[in-house]
This record gives sequence, structure tokens and C-alpha cells, in this order.
Amino acid sequence: MRILILGGGQVGSTVAKNLVTQADNAVTVIDIDEAALKNLGESLDIQTLVGNAASPTVLAAAGAEDTDLLLALTRSDETNLVACSLAKHVFNIPARIARVRHGDIVEYGLPETADDEESEHSVLSLFSVSESICPEQLITEQLFGLFQYATALQVLNFAHGTVQMVVTRAQTGGLLVGRLLGEIHDDLPDEVDCQIFAIYRNDSLILPTSQTKLIHGDEVFFLAPQEHVPLILKELHPESKPAKKIMIAGGGNIGFRLARQAESLFDIKIIERNPKRADWLSENLSSALVLSGSGTDENLLSHEHVEEIDVFCALTNDDEDNIMSGLLAKNFGANRVISIVNRSSYVDLLQGNTIDIVVSPHLTTIGSILAHIRRGDIVAVHPLRRGEAEIIEAVVHGDRKTSKIIGRPFSQIKWPHGCQVAAVVRDDVFFGGHHEIELQEGDHVIFFVSRRQVVHELEKMLQVKLGFF
Repeated sequence: MRILILGGGQVGSTVAKNLVTQADNAVTVIDIDEAALKNLGESLDIQTLVGNAASPTVLAAAGAEDTDLLLALTRSDETNLVACSLAKHVFNIPARIARVRHGDIVEYGLPETADDEESEHSVLSLFSVSESICPEQLITEQLFGLFQYATALQVLNFAHGTVQMVVTRAQTGGLLVGRLLGEIHDDLPDEVDCQIFAIYRNDSLILPTSQTKLIHGDEVFFLAPQEHVPLILKELHPESKPAKKIMIAGGGNIGFRLARQAESLFDIKIIERNPKRADWLSENLSSALVLSGSGTDENLLSHEHVEEIDVFCALTNDDEDNIMSGLLAKNFGANRVISIVNRSSYVDLLQGNTIDIVVSPHLTTIGSILAHIRRGDIVAVHPLRRGEAEIIEAVVHGDRKTSKIIGRPFSQIKWPHGCQVAAVVRDDVFFGGHHEIELQEGDHVIFFVSRRQVVHELEKMLQVKLGFF
């Protein structure tokens, strides 16, 4: 496949690294930053071109006429949209994925007319965007999920939201802590099911067996039906009080979206540095209290009793401000602190220390992009452990003749080393990896991949032979 990536920043370069590992992919990256492209070209077997990604001349020079997939991943919405339009109408590129940072572009609808050829009536249809990725919405959903569970480090939805993956830290006092995993279902009610599929102990991965014992401090990854998650969390980490008071530092796109979504359920305070933006927030939020000031202002934090805050979120566009305001809030006594940090090196230093949760917009965005471009019917891809591993949801298709996995118990399938079935969801019924079932057409299978090098092998196993069609 010939793939053209527009933008060689953190998102574009990481996607390029993922795609170039497959021998049949020919990748070209366009960017205006010559130094960044030089570094990328020296580390990967790709073509690079310096230039404006919205220029038809530049796109033509990059081989757009023979391209199968365009990934418009620059930091400029305008550049990405114009490039998609050119890709469709000038170069006839079949698939066009755009990163769109401003949610109103994604959400703003257009009136339907009889002449519309596009199936979606939105601003994006004007620019012939096949698929869009909105980082702000992805981050908002991720943060809102963390508000639901007081002890969760990460929350992800699968199988249309019926199943959740949750990460928490095991704590002495939990019923399941100190127990062998083979015994934990004896300690849970009969109707409650879960699958603990990974444990990180002292930053080292443990692929658990029935003889693995949970100990205090383990970072536990589990899947369960959504309605069972609160009970399982309580038995792994004795539940603290539910979050009620939320303080958000930063009233930009993400801060506003999060406050708007959460204000009917929580007591929200939002701090915004820009007075005009603060006025706009006051007019467009229903019950959230808008404060004009900075999240790094110690006097403001003290005056607003940050020590009573259950969750403090630092969501500005500045990594240093998010780190500093998070550290200040924690030092003043905020119960839990979440900071958005773009630099991956900062994430490694901060996660799990003074700042409880560090959210990387780049990793979240990359996961959404990979879900669109992976082979097979991939529903979702989420990087875990700062991108060291992945959890993948796929729908399996075919029968015993056309599929390598349909009609076979997954314990008897030779999965690639570093890949395991974490759970299967069939007609909204959850089967943890400890169940022995045969895979069927339409099953949602959730894989944990600890070695990302084997993803290509997994994709081959998921593909259906031509006889299926």
C-alpha cells in the first residue's frame, strides 16, 4: 500500500513507524520542517519531502497520483482539510483521513439536499474527508471516564460500551489482593465476571496465570462488563469516596467540552487565564463556576480550597503549566491530579509520582488513527503503558473454511508470541479469557499485545480468505 502522511510531528512520525514495519507499505512524509524530516528519514525506511502539504504541486511530487491512503495529520485543520479535498478531486486518492482539532468542524451539520453525494452531511463532507480524528473529543471521553471511578488510572470502552477495560493499583485491604488469580472467581458473586489479563509489577510485565498472586502495588489491567466494574475495583483497591468536586485548569476546547459534559453530574470549577475566554465560558456553561486566573496561581488555588477538590485536571496547551499546576494542586491537598502532557519524555517521568495520571493526547490520537488503517475489521486500538503495548478490539468474520480462527477454541489457536485473547464479547455477553469457547462469526475479540512487532501477524490471522466473499 502506498501511504502519504502529511505532518512529521509526534503523531505523524509515530504513525509512520507503525506503518513502515509492514513490508508491503511504501510511506512518504511531507512536512515544512526540514530538520524533523531529516531525522525521520535517517531512522526509518521512508521517503520524505519538504513542502506545504496543502500544495497540489507538492502532493504531486510526493506521488499522490499513485497513493492509496492519505493521512492528513498536521497541526493545522485548514491544511488537513484542503489536502483531503485535493486528494479526492485532483488525485483521486481512495481513502483520506484527517486530524481535526476543532470539534465544531466535526459537529457542524449541513442541510441535506437531493444533490448530496456524500453520506454524511457535515462540514467534513465538503472537503471529502473519509474519516476524521478529533483529539479534543477523544481526550474528553478519556477524562470523563476517569471521573466515574475514583481509583482508576485508565478507563477504555469496548463492544459499544458494554465492556470496559480498567487499570488500577492493587491495595492491601482489597478482597482479591493476596489471592491467586485462579481463586478470585470464588470470591466474586456468581454473576460477576472479569478477566485480569496483565499486571505490571515494578514496571515489569507479568502475563498472569491461575497461580499468579496479586500483591500490594501491582498495576492491574482487567476487562469486565461495565456494570461489574465498580465491584471489581472495590475488591482490588478499597474504594475511596466518589468524586464530587472537580477543578479544571484551562478553558480551551478540551476544558470546555469536559466541563459541559460533566457539569450536570459534578460540582465543576474551571480556571481560565484569558478574561474574554472566561466570559465566553460563563455564557456557554450552565452550572460550572468560571474563575478568571491561572492554575499556577497559589493564592487562587488556596482561596478556592483546592484541598477539598476530588479531581484536579490541568488541561491547558502548555505542558509546563500543566505540570506545575498539577504539582501545586497535589501539594495543597487535592485528592487526585490529572495533567495533559504532550512530551513523551515528561510522561515517563511524571506518571504515578506526584501527578497521579498523565494523559498523552498524541498516544490517544495515534490509537484512533491505527484503528482506521489496520487490516481486518479492527474496531479500536489503544496504546497502553505509554505506547509499550496495545489493546485491540476486532470483529472476526468467516467460517472454518475461510478463517484461520473461526470455529476453533482460542486456547487451541497458535497466536503470535506476545499476543493473547483478553476477552470475547458475543451478542453483548462477556467471556473472559479463562472461558473455553469456539470463536464465531461476528464475535468481538479483545486482544492484549505486549509486543507491538507481532501486530502484522495478528492482522494476517484476522483476514478472511477470498472464498468468504
